[in-house]
Amino acid sequence: MKLLHLDSSVLGPHSVSRQVSAAIVDRLRQSTPGLEVSYRDLTLTPLAHLTGSHLAAGQGAAPEASLREDIAAGQAVLEEFLAADIVVLGAPMYNFTIPSQLKAWIDRILVVGKTFKYSAQGAEGLAGHKRVIVALSRGGYYGPGTPAAAGEHLETYLRWVFGFIGIKSPEFISADGIQIGPEHREKAVAGALKAASDLNAA
Repeated sequence: MKLLHLDSSVLGPHSVSRQVSAAIVDRLRQSTPGLEVSYRDLTLTPLAHLTGSHLAAGQGAAPEASLREDIAAGQAVLEEFLAADIVVLGAPMYNFTIPSQLKAWIDRILVVGKTFKYSAQGAEGLAGHKRVIVALSRGGYYGPGTPAAAGEHLETYLRWVFGFIGIKSPEFISADGIQIGPEHREKAVAGALKAASDLNAA
């Protein structure tokens, strides 16, 4: 069984989402003998954002020489995703949504004919056999019924994206309120780490 571990926080060792995603992977390593883990740091090896030239190449045009390396990198992350049985993703909220580095990765895995297809019934996901676990960190509180709920475009976006490619039940472990104060941060991190340690085996 293969696990793909991704982090997208720019905060390095100070990142809560990185801490929690690592705890999730540790839990799955312990509970799944022979688990093969690969890791990608989306901030240390960022993908370029899509341009018109990328899209033209995707439609069959000969890629510009300057794009060839980046297109190869995009193909590599797509193949990495397709090969994974489990995906563990560290995703902090930046300005109410996902980091741009994570968006660049998503743009490379949402590929028609690979992770979804169109039919007479509309779009159909092709990656539904994967287990996806997301470690979220948010500075405030954005749950249903909170004053800031309408500004939550992290979990809601990722839930929609993964659902679009067939993963209807992604799992989320959240550390919320980490910027409100030290006590809030400590409690949020402890709760998220406990949830990671209680995860069901792969």
